Amino acid sequence: MNIYIIGAGAIGKTLAVCLTRHGKNVQLIRGSVDDGSLYSEMLTLTLKSGQNLTANVRFNSLSNFTKFNGLVVLTNKSFGNRKLVKKLKDKIFNTPIVILQNGLGIEIPFIEHGFNEIYRCVLFTTCQNISKNEVSYKPVAESPIGIIRQNITVLEAIVKEMDTPEFRFIAEKQIDKIIWKKAIANCVFNSICPLLEVDNGVFYRNTGVFSLAKRIIKECVLISKKKGITLEAKEIEDQIIFISKMSDGQFISTWQDIQNKRETEIDTLNLEVIRIAKQMNLEAQVQETKLLGELVKIKSELNR
Repeated sequence: MNIYIIGAGAIGKTLAVCLTRHGKNVQLIRGSVDDGSLYSEMLTLTLKSGQNLTANVRFNSLSNFTKFNGLVVLTNKSFGNRKLVKKLKDKIFNTPIVILQNGLGIEIPFIEHGFNEIYRCVLFTTCQNISKNEVSYKPVAESPIGIIRQNITVLEAIVKEMDTPEFRFIAEKQIDKIIWKKAIANCVFNSICPLLEVDNGVFYRNTGVFSLAKRIIKECVLISKKKGITLEAKEIEDQIIFISKMSDGQFISTWQDIQNKRETEIDTLNLEVIRIAKQMNLEAQVQETKLLGELVKIKSELNR
């Protein structure tokens, strides 16, 4: 199966290296650059153990394709989905799309445009660009993939195609619950860490910061339950501490985006929770989540 990874950021590079090393037919497509160029570059992953994994990865551009024949994996930033879907709609027929992005509602543009095979993956890994061709990579746990549209048989084939010993994937029947659980964790990491300008390890190192995290979790869990997704605050608190310890010293993608003067994904995290809360007349119950999200958005805009 051909695998087309759209989005040449840290996650896209990491996945491309792991798949290429295991003989997969991979092309890494730059989501924000479409100049028609085709080339190969040697990429390096630096693992927590200090081990380096390298692979010669092929880079390509969207304009070079009239049709995708294989598996399309989205690792681009979710705020670009509405523009991307317009470029992809004539290139994709029954080609499966796997969305490797954070946030709530990020699959909606693809549903609205009638894409037939849509899958969501919840990533449990942290990546950070060290240089143009080197990425720091720390896997935390297996990343589940679940169905938005299609059937379980195809899901199992996709997971088998994407899974490698270095970057693990598993099939998940209840992906909506995991999406919400991870999104709430992201509402914590992607708002508090950029505003404090600290790494992910702050939550297990500092009780005051973790206390703020617990208040954000409590607000978001309230909204998830109103949406029919039953989660307990304690399980997300435990997840925050686990991820914080596993990615100690790693900086969250939103803080990296702000530093690099790029748009962030906060609209699909804190601010999407607020949008959902408004629909249910519960905005007054999520004021801290709203404030932190708005501050991140302002900080990002001021820095750009």
